[in-house]
Amino acid sequence: MNDKVNEFLNYLLTVRGYSEHTIRNYRLDLSAFLAHTAPKNLQSITPAKIRTYLAELTHKNRSKRTRLRQLSTLRSFFKYALKEKWIEESPMDQIESPKQDKPLPKSLSREEITRLLEQPPLDTLLGFRDRTILELFYSSALRVSELVALSRSDIDFAASSLRVKGKGKKERIVPMTKSAAKWLKEYLTHPLRFIDEKERKAEQDIEAAFLNKWGNRLSSRSVERSLERYLLQSGLASKVTPHTLRHSIATHWLENGMDLKTIQVLLGHSNLSTTTIYTKVTSKFKKEVYDKAHPRAK
Repeated sequence: MNDKVNEFLNYLLTVRGYSEHTIRNYRLDLSAFLAHTAPKNLQSITPAKIRTYLAELTHKNRSKRTRLRQLSTLRSFFKYALKEKWIEESPMDQIESPKQDKPLPKSLSREEITRLLEQPPLDTLLGFRDRTILELFYSSALRVSELVALSRSDIDFAASSLRVKGKGKKERIVPMTKSAAKWLKEYLTHPLRFIDEKERKAEQDIEAAFLNKWGNRLSSRSVERSLERYLLQSGLASKVTPHTLRHSIATHWLENGMDLKTIQVLLGHSNLSTTTIYTKVTSKFKKEVYDKAHPRAK
């Protein structure tokens, strides 16, 4: 058994180019497994023995991450054993991996949101644009891809709403706060938008809502770079992303009493049956709940 383990580890090192650190972890995992099961040969290792070993890891309060790593090591080893014809079938084929817990996304407090909103300089059009973007992110929980795709024709100021093109090209209507609508209207009609300046060009794309310094539609990466700069200026965590703002307002909606189904509709989650939800939550009710629950809607 040790010879086969050494051959497998040598394969990972010389052929696959794994690091010494990774090889050491593989060796420790396999040694622990073999010490527990004490098999006579590879053919004597059954799915039942593997499950018993995994149960023992759970009993010893090993973390899910550790158990997943052990499983990954065993899968790789038995895959190699199958390739080398040491065994006719892998016992790992009958072993399911536990799902890794996903960390909860970060959420900014209302005070942190306010601090972030105050960062863009309002004496330049690009700064005014960035403030508008932040207001709209927090107002309507947009994805960055949805924001940069916004066109003038998607905006309904009379209804204070946006037509958003989400994942899978699915469209949904999301409301805006009065504050966000005010910033957006002023940005779209800002006099500097229509003239060339030293550091930027006038509007070239007459349909795009948000423009870059060349007057064309803004890219997602540009939005992310701007946010990174304002996060540094505000002293907030550097790993905050546009999605953090989306999660923050969803959290604040929930804290203010908005029901989960309404939040899911507003966010446009792909795992939601949009038709079913819209039969239960009318557009009028969504807007009333939104106005009541959104901390910046007043």
